[in-house]
Amino acid sequence: MKEIVTLGGGCFWCTQALFKRLKGVNSVVSGYAGDPHAESIQIEFDPSIIPYEKILEIFWTIHDPTTLNRQGADVGTQYRSVIFYNSNKQKKIAEESKQPSFVTEIVPLDKFYKAEDYHQNFYDRNKSYPYCQIVINPKIQKLLEEFKKDVRQDANN
Repeated sequence: MKEIVTLGGGCFWCTQALFKRLKGVNSVVSGYAGDPHAESIQIEFDPSIIPYEKILEIFWTIHDPTTLNRQGADVGTQYRSVIFYNSNKQKKIAEESKQPSFVTEIVPLDKFYKAEDYHQNFYDRNKSYPYCQIVINPKIQKLLEEFKKDVRQDANN
């Protein structure tokens, strides 16, 4: 069984690098969704291994859901925090998990546009790139520390 979720948590280089390291995640594609388009990732996952609730828990932890249209130095509506739901069940779970201080939008997914090839798996192909070292590496370390049991064995590769 598989399920799809689409999330915007700032730069998709970061979020793709993190979510592809989780057990039960089959694929993570960088792209654009919403109006105006937000940098987003579309995750295909097996809910019997990693439930939607766990994906949301990790999502809330690995980015700042309290800042409007900003993640770190990345500023603009394309970096907003957003959950695009595919069903009423996903919507309900997302709304229940959202804290009052979060500015994250919870909206239906209309269409997802895959990003250009050079954006796909950017971190894994460019680990020495300064942005990857300064911004993404600490996020991966946080993921490894806080969600160790949810991370694949080969997550450091």
